[in-house]
Amino acid sequence: MPVSVASAQTVPGQRTHSVDRAFLSMERRRPDVRWEAGGVAYLSGPPPSLADFRAYVGFHLPRLPLLTSRVEGGSRRPRWRPNADFALDQHVHEAVADGPGGWEAALDSALNAPFAPGTYWGVWLVHGHTPDTYAVCYRFHHACQDGAAAALTFRSLLGEGEPSGRPVPEKGRPADLPRRVGAALGLTVRFVAGALVVRRRRPALPFVPTGERQLWRGRVRADTLRRIGAAHGGSGHDVHLAALAGALADWSAQSGAALPRVTALVPFDARRPDEEQTWGNRCFALPLELPLEPAPVRTAAPGRPQDSADGHLPLWRLEHVVASTRKLRGRVWRQAIQDLVRFMPARPTEWYMRGMLSPRVTDVMATSMPLADQGSLGDTQVTGTALLPLVVPGHLFAVGLSFFGGWAEVSFVADRALPLGESLPGLWERAVGDLERAAHV
Repeated sequence: MPVSVASAQTVPGQRTHSVDRAFLSMERRRPDVRWEAGGVAYLSGPPPSLADFRAYVGFHLPRLPLLTSRVEGGSRRPRWRPNADFALDQHVHEAVADGPGGWEAALDSALNAPFAPGTYWGVWLVHGHTPDTYAVCYRFHHACQDGAAAALTFRSLLGEGEPSGRPVPEKGRPADLPRRVGAALGLTVRFVAGALVVRRRRPALPFVPTGERQLWRGRVRADTLRRIGAAHGGSGHDVHLAALAGALADWSAQSGAALPRVTALVPFDARRPDEEQTWGNRCFALPLELPLEPAPVRTAAPGRPQDSADGHLPLWRLEHVVASTRKLRGRVWRQAIQDLVRFMPARPTEWYMRGMLSPRVTDVMATSMPLADQGSLGDTQVTGTALLPLVVPGHLFAVGLSFFGGWAEVSFVADRALPLGESLPGLWERAVGDLERAAHV
């Protein structure tokens, strides 16, 4: 079913960003890897027909005109240009469950179905297991969007209420330029040095990958994460990472998978205040070592019992994360990362990304994204969400935290062969509960 792209024809060719080109280049180098991400929205109410769903998506596409674009210009000077051959039925599909017991198989089909040839994104209507619930699964090639851009797509198609509320640096003044240059150069040296050091041999995965991904979900009240974080000078995302460390420690003990250390790769949105979130990548990947266990012997701070770290392990993990992310929350570092993403050339960007994504350097992808206050499709309401972060070969899994309404919803995406993968959301929820009790908030 072709859809008119007349509205998109007014959009001039948009130059690809250096991060876009890095993902496109990595796809050419590793065509066996699925360089994609996405999300799932769960809805309550009768599902639309596929024809009606396609009409619904087509009606909203003018709000996201670059979704009807394609890459042109070769590998040296690629640009996003309107695609006159855009066909909606190549992008909008359905996965129908075979009765009440077929839900997981239908969702797995949507998670693993290949994109149509020549397309960069796809959306699947997942239904058939019950008459009054269904899901919408949106997946995209990471060269096209990062998490912030995908969140805008969600809000344009399904969302209501306030946008993501992402923090952005203030517009700089000319007098700030020397300081900004110095901060950006210092940050470059720091992260390039980290990328140059191969800290360990590639770890042996505790399973043989099947190539098929599976999704597991959990949720807690968003205010719980924010209250714990605020009480310790951090954010809800800091609490999420501390809980992730606790969940991984428990998972390691239960599964028998040795985890002497785990480093998470945390995407960082670096858009300028005047940049819209509609398309492309404006993110920077930051490695963060997760504090699974304290060292056997630690020097106690003045006035602090020697065994307090072990006696209050959840809070020790949170303090470790907050100390690691404190500078990133500041205006100077945030501006420096923004400047790096804006001005770094394509080749150094790709080199850095390949290094950070390598399982020799990082073990899991960990991202979070505020989505919206509410969501709906026609008369049906969004009741839950799940992020689908990029799953890199050699990583244990990818984990996403989406803030929707009053909930913080965690999603673990991994190869279906990951042992005890289904236990991870429950372990994360329990780790959040341990933090809440330890923090007395």
